[in-house]
Amino acid sequence: MPKFGKKYTEAAKLIDKDKLYDPEEAMDLIKKTASAKFDESVEVAVRLGVDPKHADQQVRGAVVLPYGTGKTKRVLVFAKGEKAKEAETAGADFVGAEDMVEKIQGGWADFDVAVATPDMMGLVGRLGKILGPKGLMPNPKVGTVTMDVTRAINEIKAGKIEYRTDKAGNIHAPIGKVSFDSEKLLKNFSTLIDQLVKVKPAAAKGQYMRGITLSTTMGPGVPVNPLKAPGKKE
Repeated sequence: MPKFGKKYTEAAKLIDKDKLYDPEEAMDLIKKTASAKFDESVEVAVRLGVDPKHADQQVRGAVVLPYGTGKTKRVLVFAKGEKAKEAETAGADFVGAEDMVEKIQGGWADFDVAVATPDMMGLVGRLGKILGPKGLMPNPKVGTVTMDVTRAINEIKAGKIEYRTDKAGNIHAPIGKVSFDSEKLLKNFSTLIDQLVKVKPAAAKGQYMRGITLSTTMGPGVPVNPLKAPGKKE
């Protein structure tokens, strides 16, 4: 059995594990139970009624949170010529082509999101074994393979997050920081849940939104009533 610290144990006593909280009540609880000396991230875990083993039941995409995540992401753009200049003007932290591929192959990974123009994917494909396992490979499904690099960079900087079901059909995503006002956290939460409802696979049967848990980086999870969360669940 895992051993928890005194602060975690005391925080856990404030949560009724047999109760499904309304989103507003859950958000207030996680702010009360956050005890770390740093500004903890607020995270949401969603258990979906899908079987990710089937391609037509995988849930993957991206959404821009209205109030961001509280973290500034470092953006790398693979582009050449005018698109490289456009990326630099838009505020990309790193821009390059073959030079960046070599740098990454050499062990460099000082970035959070990679964007590429379509013509660069043949080159970027060489990095599949490096970037793939880290979730950093540019992908058109989440808008990181695009000719509109300005829009991609602006969305990422504004708070765009990616979501993807794991092997058990769960989604894990950050929705802000403990220092955020509850209203902002709830708006970010609502935006993510609404998006997940919109992309419900047609092949998914039965109850789709099966469980939602809110937590902070170091705090205990607070179960949320899926029927009280935003959007139409079934």
